[in-house]
Amino acid sequence: MSVRSKLRNIIQISLEGARQSGLLVSEAFQSVVIEIPADPLHGDFATNIAMQLAKVERKAPRAVAEIIIGQLADQSDIFEKIDIAGPGFINLTLKPAFWQGRLSDVISEGANYGNSKTGANHKVQVEFVSANPTGPLHIGHGRGAAIGDTLCRLLDAAGWDVTREFYYNDAGQQIANLALSVQARCLGLDPTDTSWPQDGYQGGYIIELANSYLAAESVGEITAAAEPQNLEEIRKYAVAYLRQEQDSDLKAFDVGFDNYFLESSLYSDGLVDSTVQRIIASGHTYEEGGALWLKTTDFGDDKDRVMRKSEGGYTYFVPDVAYHLNKWERGFVRVINEQGADHHSTITRVRAGLQALDAGIPKGWPEYLLHQMVTVMRGGEEVKISKRAGSYVTLRDLIDEVGRDATRYFFLMRKPDSQLVFDIDLAKDQSSDNPVYYVQYAHARISRILESATENGLDPLLGAVHIALLAETEELDLLKKVAAFPETVESAAANLEPHRIPSYLHDMATLLHSFYAKHRVLGEDKNLTLARLYLLVAVKQTLKNALSILGVSAPEKM
Repeated sequence: MSVRSKLRNIIQISLEGARQSGLLVSEAFQSVVIEIPADPLHGDFATNIAMQLAKVERKAPRAVAEIIIGQLADQSDIFEKIDIAGPGFINLTLKPAFWQGRLSDVISEGANYGNSKTGANHKVQVEFVSANPTGPLHIGHGRGAAIGDTLCRLLDAAGWDVTREFYYNDAGQQIANLALSVQARCLGLDPTDTSWPQDGYQGGYIIELANSYLAAESVGEITAAAEPQNLEEIRKYAVAYLRQEQDSDLKAFDVGFDNYFLESSLYSDGLVDSTVQRIIASGHTYEEGGALWLKTTDFGDDKDRVMRKSEGGYTYFVPDVAYHLNKWERGFVRVINEQGADHHSTITRVRAGLQALDAGIPKGWPEYLLHQMVTVMRGGEEVKISKRAGSYVTLRDLIDEVGRDATRYFFLMRKPDSQLVFDIDLAKDQSSDNPVYYVQYAHARISRILESATENGLDPLLGAVHIALLAETEELDLLKKVAAFPETVESAAANLEPHRIPSYLHDMATLLHSFYAKHRVLGEDKNLTLARLYLLVAVKQTLKNALSILGVSAPEKM
């Protein structure tokens, strides 16, 4: 249980005690807000519960606060100080013994420290990356992969039963353009030829793909026909070839999936047609100008949208509706889609289509987490081109140049809805200026201290009986930050905000480095040394657990 959850329970019990004693009339308040004061001098936590209840109680907020404080003092001995601030805020300062006692939780839970059961093992599906198999993964896909995978790790830590899914857009005009581009290369054409396909792909990977096809190479169970005129065979081989390449890039990025879903199956299995017929039967469509329209205005859109064009083809959001109906019918009551911000316009339409089905799908389903674009910088200038991709920087470019850890960490440092500048020079810098190096070095520094302690015959775990000696400001700050990890994970998962973990890690590393600069760990006082070693074991474990959620390694040496 997180510290805030524990305090919330204590306050709720205190309110009930006050009600039973006739001091208050309010029922136990279920939404007690616990905040951390901006100024540490005001305490560890604060709550405005007295101000929330004042109107119902017909008392001044400070009078309500006095009653609550009296109950809190009776209910728990964890408080060092409780006072009232301003119009009725209750400030709570916890005893050092409370923070010291949390260390045993970290040591006993080990790799599971920070996990919770808030998800109650309910099913949740997270769809992310879902790139068209038309070329190497670009940096936008990379950011989506890092965010989506970390979100899955967060939800898993929060107790959800997580399914990771990749939706392959292997149908439509872009795939047709891919096949035409490969065919053109097979025929010896290049983009300067007048017969080069309009909107054709021009990256160097198309040449590699064409050569592989002409050499009759195999990808999985598919062997290239080596027939330049057979466009369908080229299409099948090109999709398989690029799917394999994308899978390889994601494996190098430590990203995996439980399920892969092909857009083409929606058509081959008749799911798109059957979904459209269900929507028509529900009465939410009409014909106009030879096209079939969905009454999306019935569900909050600014205008109705075409589902089937006058020439007979479906618009792009229709297969998405069919796909999400399939998710719902697979039993995923909660679905989260991590996508690029360019998908924003489809959200209303997909949700409207799902509502129009009258299938019991709740309003606002599925959930969306959108990420903004990434700008790559080197030497103070923007990098825009990859040799293989031709027109964009690939995920593999970054992994090869700065490594998986730095790539993942940098993608995760900012809120998904904020634009990200990826500075290659900074990501390669082996100094405290580099955020991921700064955090990993904190873990390595502790590892070196613990190794030295062992060499000197000291067992850090014996420090458990001496934790009361941890009373310096820097020690207490570390204790409080360690104790905050479970609620950080819980909050990041609940709010779909993976960037909270890098922020937490940076704060923890800063506190560790500050502690190290001011206090000697391996000192002459053996008991204090053991206590500090015990603290560092807990800090190290917490750092490692947080880095693991990000998919970033925790090195023992640097």
